[in-house]
Amino acid sequence: MSPSGARTPLEEGELLAAIDIGSNSFHMVVARHVLGQLRIVDRLREMVRMAAGLDGRGGLDPAAMLRALDCLSRFGQRLDGVPPQRVRAIATNTVRALRNPRTFLLPAETALGHAIEVVAGREEARLIYLGVAQGLPPKSRRRLVIDIGGGSTEFIIGHGFEPLERESVQVGCVATTRRFFGGGRISRKRWREAATEVAAELQQFAAAYRARGWQEVIGSSGTIKAIGAMHRELKLSRGVITREGIGQLRDMLIAAGGVEGTRLPGLSEERRPVIPGGLLVLEAAFEALGVDSMQVAETAMREGILYDLLGRAQDRDPRDASIAAMAQRYGVDTAQSQRVEDTALALFDQVRDDWELADEDRLMLAWAARIHEIGLSIAHSQYHHHSAYVAEHSDIAGFSRQEQQVLAALLRCHRRALSASALKSLPERLEQSTLRNVLLLRLAVLLHRNRTTQSLPEFELRVGAGRIDLALPASWLESRSLTRNDLEAERDHLAAIDLRLNLPDR
Repeated sequence: MSPSGARTPLEEGELLAAIDIGSNSFHMVVARHVLGQLRIVDRLREMVRMAAGLDGRGGLDPAAMLRALDCLSRFGQRLDGVPPQRVRAIATNTVRALRNPRTFLLPAETALGHAIEVVAGREEARLIYLGVAQGLPPKSRRRLVIDIGGGSTEFIIGHGFEPLERESVQVGCVATTRRFFGGGRISRKRWREAATEVAAELQQFAAAYRARGWQEVIGSSGTIKAIGAMHRELKLSRGVITREGIGQLRDMLIAAGGVEGTRLPGLSEERRPVIPGGLLVLEAAFEALGVDSMQVAETAMREGILYDLLGRAQDRDPRDASIAAMAQRYGVDTAQSQRVEDTALALFDQVRDDWELADEDRLMLAWAARIHEIGLSIAHSQYHHHSAYVAEHSDIAGFSRQEQQVLAALLRCHRRALSASALKSLPERLEQSTLRNVLLLRLAVLLHRNRTTQSLPEFELRVGAGRIDLALPASWLESRSLTRNDLEAERDHLAAIDLRLNLPDR
């Protein structure tokens, strides 16, 4: 269920753009919406190799930062003419690994001209699967999808367009090459030791995946495409990746003492420095999961972002289902949450223009209203703290890390004293809109504290500089002393942040 009127309809011919800020390469896909479908009109790709700039202490060296910002600036120029609400930029493992992601995100968003979302590994896996599934013929068979990125590798079992299992492991072509083959030399002993360590990383889920099973294996990402191209050029297969072919490529690297010492047809110069780590990870994955052969997909996460963006515009937002699942899992009183949601959105619509709130703000307020009481399943005392913790640290499909932070801030602040730290932890661009949504949610929760089915009287909310005016029938309020007392206590809470709440006179 989506909040009515929460999304701006997608127009025929409108452009959409997806940006994948990967650890190895940055990709952008621009598509046009035609007859309900997406028609790709442009693709941009640059090998940035940002993961190579990680210093092991959560920092990013200036050269890697400059490469990233230069690329994003060029991408930003191509985005002229694409409506801002139809652009979605996603950052993955390398930005997740930064000690302070804001040091990258602030200049990166300026260079791109759009907000950048950081997603968790399992959300990255969901987007990868969606992109791969969109590029394949519809089948009833269960698939295993493997995507080797620069800093992490994602493993997904899915059926149709639905991912069933998602895992993300901190091994990728750049990170693994640096970790095990940093000097450029490859020996059989070093390869064997590295394979043992990577295999240990995969054992945490390999048995469960094999028990789940699949009928076909698909690989995506530039690394897997390169390995497929080498199979084809060396006539190891017709482009299908095989266990035997991987072994032959490994032996060629070892015999030459390293990637620079041998000629590998089908391998581009820009991918040459990181292919040892990518090949090692793929070999370990084949071994751990019992894979013998793999088809190579043409689509990947950037297409997944694009189709996810299309779904959001067409009321097929996966975040709706995720919130509904959370409400069910934690036994939320759905009748009460619906009352709170209806009132919160009515308040929102009255002040939307004055407070310059957007469609996405309305969605976030609705979702927060639906799950604001999930913490009650843990304890009534301080339940808003429990609600916030669950929202921030759960694996919620469809939500970026920043979106989960916003959701957690709304839940943490919806009652009692306002938490300045919860709001200050948000990206600066989200602080003001989140605070305003907090104020609306607080009023809606307060007005429904009695949890009755009786409708509220007509009300009006007006806002101005440093003030909120809530107009309710004085007679209704006088007959509800508890609500009056709660509103007066709320006035004190808001005064602490220099905001005046005006109520009807007694």
